Amino acid sequence: MLKKRMNTTYYFKLISRKKLYNYFSIIVSIFFVFILVSCKEVKNTTVTNFKNTKLSGTVFGTFYEITYDSEISFQKEFDSLFYVINKSLSTYQANSDISRINRNESVTIDEHFENVFQASKEIYNETHGAFDPTIGAVVNAWDFGPEGKIVNLDSLKIDSLMLTVGFNKVLRTQNTIAKPKGTFLDFNAIAKGYAVDVIAKFLDNKSIQNYIVNIGGELNAKGINIEKNTDWMVGVEKPNFDGTQSLSRILALSNEAMATSGTYRKFKIDKNGNRFSHIIDTKTGYPSKTNLLSISVVAKDCMTADAYATAFKTMGIEKVKMFLKSHPELKVFLIFENNKKEFETLSLNGFPENEN
Repeated sequence: MLKKRMNTTYYFKLISRKKLYNYFSIIVSIFFVFILVSCKEVKNTTVTNFKNTKLSGTVFGTFYEITYDSEISFQKEFDSLFYVINKSLSTYQANSDISRINRNESVTIDEHFENVFQASKEIYNETHGAFDPTIGAVVNAWDFGPEGKIVNLDSLKIDSLMLTVGFNKVLRTQNTIAKPKGTFLDFNAIAKGYAVDVIAKFLDNKSIQNYIVNIGGELNAKGINIEKNTDWMVGVEKPNFDGTQSLSRILALSNEAMATSGTYRKFKIDKNGNRFSHIIDTKTGYPSKTNLLSISVVAKDCMTADAYATAFKTMGIEKVKMFLKSHPELKVFLIFENNKKEFETLSLNGFPENEN
């Protein structure tokens, strides 16, 4: 074996330099052809097998899922935005701006508080008070909020609390808020949708063309799902009281936002078997007794969709239908119980049809 290796070595030494040059040229040519072909294959693979970045976690007491067409992770930036929004608007944080305002402390509000406050004022006026962030004290009294229930709650206590309700009593002067001492502000019915929009705007500023932001079922979508080369497909849950999950409608969402508000997960049943939702009627101070089980709203932004989805629960089907005649920009899907306790659905203002 050793002798053969020596002979082989000797043979290669005898090859002329010219032949070696020719061999080398051929090998180099083949190598570059291989590189060019490989580059084309990698490029094609990158286009056809593109993978979205998918980030998920928990925030605002619920989940979030953010999917977008970039290989860059914005996890730190998202966490920072969530922190700032919570610090401004969370009634579940004792030192948040809104909690301090509720204690009538002097607070300089930030842009997030200002944006949500202004949008809430507009929707409060549009719905004639059906959407009212000052109902928070009554929500707490019924044990649906962060502050805890009132023991032996009766009509006198409710009437007393209702004296503090009325968003028109809350005033903003530049970057400060003035309100009656007992008024409790609660933007939870709009803040989650606003946070969705904040993330969407961040992605827009990063020139991301395709994404879907989902925080607890509140959505904002742009472009397509580039990984599957399809529209963003989203679902509206069927209101199952037994806790099981199934979909009532599947639809494509692009360049729009959608929020869904339901009464079938948070409710109370009185001694007569009547089911009352966690949505408090801003006129009476009592939980809404309604046959509306789920309201989905598609709008230009998720903050708007979120707020109207809440307001419509207290308005009832007929008032919602009347309201939407002058608000064609809102697309609405209702799920409700008929007199036979059967589920029925109603699509208004061109809410997207079910996708097969």
